[in-house]
Amino acid sequence: MTGRVASVNVGIVTEAAWAGDASGRSGIDKRPVEAPVFFRTDGLVGDFIGERSHHGGPDQAVYAYAGEDAAWWEADLGRAIRPGGFGENLTTHAVDVTGAVIGEQWAVGEVLLQVTKPRTPCTTFAGFWGVPDLIKRFTARATPGAYLRVVREGAVGVGDPIEIVHRPAHGVTLGEVFRALTLEPALLPRLLAADDLPEPVREKARRRLGESAG
Repeated sequence: MTGRVASVNVGIVTEAAWAGDASGRSGIDKRPVEAPVFFRTDGLVGDFIGERSHHGGPDQAVYAYAGEDAAWWEADLGRAIRPGGFGENLTTHAVDVTGAVIGEQWAVGEVLLQVTKPRTPCTTFAGFWGVPDLIKRFTARATPGAYLRVVREGAVGVGDPIEIVHRPAHGVTLGEVFRALTLEPALLPRLLAADDLPEPVREKARRRLGESAG
C-alpha cells in the first residue's frame, strides 16, 4: 500500500493564553515548507516544540494526520483547515492512518518511520482552533492521527511516497488504542498484545484493567 506526503509542516513559536507550557508558548501551529526537511530521532529540524514534558521525544518524534480526515473536519466545522492545522508534521494522502497497526513501519523519502501511538487531544489544541468542546468532539470522531518513531534518519519532502514496508501480526490498530483509552475500555486487553506500544501506554492499560478487576 503506497500513499504520499501531501505536506511537511514545522512549528513556529506561538505565544497565547491557551498555550500549554508555563511560559505560554506552543509549537502546535505547524506551517508547510517547500524544501525537504531532515527528520532526526528526536524530531524535525526547525520544528519548535513547546511543552516537552508532553510533546516530542523518540516515541513522538513525528506526528502524522490524514488529509482525508482533515477534509471531514473541514466539512463538519464549515471552514478550511490548512496543512499543519492539526499540529501535524506530516499531512498524508491515501494512507489509512487510523487503521495503521502499532509498530508498522513506513518508508517515507529517505526515512523509515514506525507507528507508536495515537495523539490525545488537549486544551492547547482546543484553544488553537477556538473550539471549546473540541476535545469531546475529537474523541468521539476517533481519528486521532499517528505519532511515529524515526527508525532511520533522513530527508522528507512533499510528494514523497509513503510505503508500508512492515506490519506486525498482532493487528492492534491506532484507532483501537485510542478508543480503548477513551470511550471503549472493553478494548483494553487488546493493547497488551501490541509489543511495540510504548511502555507508558501499556502500563496505563494494565493499571486500568487491574482497577476494573478489583
